[in-house]
Amino acid sequence: MMDLEYLAYDVLLEILHRLPVKSLIRFRCVSKSWNSLITSPAFINSNLTRSHSDSNKFIVRYMDVALRVERYKLIHEDNDNNVFSSEQIQDLKLPLSSRLCSYFQLVGSANGLFCLYDEIRFILWNPCIRKFITLPNPSVEFPCYLAFGFDSRTNDYKVVRIAYRSNTRYEGAKPPLVEVYSVSEGSWRVTSAGDSYPPKITIRNWHPEAASLNGAVYFVANDWGNTSSKVLSFNLGDEVFRMISLPNGKSGLYAHIFTSVFKGLLSLICYEQWHMDEHYSCSIWVMKEYGVVDSWTKQFTIDLNMGYWKVLGFWKNDHVLVQKIQPHGLMVFSYDPESQQVKNLGFCKSAGFPYADNYVENLVLLDKPNDVVSKEESEQEEEVQITTIHRTKGCNRVMWQQFFLFVHICFLAFGSLSSLLCLERII
Repeated sequence: MMDLEYLAYDVLLEILHRLPVKSLIRFRCVSKSWNSLITSPAFINSNLTRSHSDSNKFIVRYMDVALRVERYKLIHEDNDNNVFSSEQIQDLKLPLSSRLCSYFQLVGSANGLFCLYDEIRFILWNPCIRKFITLPNPSVEFPCYLAFGFDSRTNDYKVVRIAYRSNTRYEGAKPPLVEVYSVSEGSWRVTSAGDSYPPKITIRNWHPEAASLNGAVYFVANDWGNTSSKVLSFNLGDEVFRMISLPNGKSGLYAHIFTSVFKGLLSLICYEQWHMDEHYSCSIWVMKEYGVVDSWTKQFTIDLNMGYWKVLGFWKNDHVLVQKIQPHGLMVFSYDPESQQVKNLGFCKSAGFPYADNYVENLVLLDKPNDVVSKEESEQEEEVQITTIHRTKGCNRVMWQQFFLFVHICFLAFGSLSSLLCLERII
């Protein structure tokens, strides 16, 4: 009979943190204590911290125009291979559909968690654990600009709604109403953030998603007082708006600019030449020292001779994910700025409105009450409940065999004699 009491708590944590999320979901049925540990907020937060540097994966969202559905794909780039194999491209299924139209509006994503909206409800979806929750209805009914981000100081995910009550470009305009949903609090709250909203500023693009970084969300905005473009940030912690000036020569009122994140730094995607929605070249600018305008630095320039194309995001290896619109849909490429080589991913046929972000395996929402989940996740939840109550011997035996096989591998890597002795006492 194997006994958990001989396995030190810190050793158990170290082992569990090295397991993939899929295994952690399954190991919840080992015992009540393991289920409580894996679904605890502290474990979920620490697991996320360890997951950030594990992979070079992107999750891509796009609309299948022919079938009028939204699709998600997970892609992993192999630096040693110029061809993407089927193993490097995986389909992810959204377990629900919009009640009003063919697809949801994407508010944004953070750490692999997606925020979706369809005029009547907000959805938070974690594709890694196949789970989503529906948020309660907000109280502010004005048309809103939306954003979604992660407050690293409180380990909290927040949805932001910015509602203009009048034309803000004129003197004496009313400040916007700002409503924030906190996942940890589970409710919406109208804040006093509008008091810090700068005068004569309007958020520019209605649909493009705001970038999320370091506990804040970032919009490109028009400054009608100075007839220029700026970056408008909203801090999710102190709930204050701030303005960030753009690099010299990039601040024209109608500059074609988008906010993004490059290697953990605030960045700008600046399309240098464009006509009738055809882009010819673009430059990537990075703010090396946050808040210091003089630290804006041009990272590189992309010049692709292929009609209309758009930057979707950046891999952790500095490669760029690019989309190209074609007569029969769109193609997705991975572009290496250093070698200027292009890899054709080619999986998004008959598609539109693409979005991409770095993919992080995480357990976020695992500790939240179930909404409507996929069949597979429902079966997993039922298995956890039955096994936790009845302690099914067959399930426990399989789980233990798989777990201790992994433990042996871990100890070979750890080289921990004391931990190995603990394991031998259990066996």
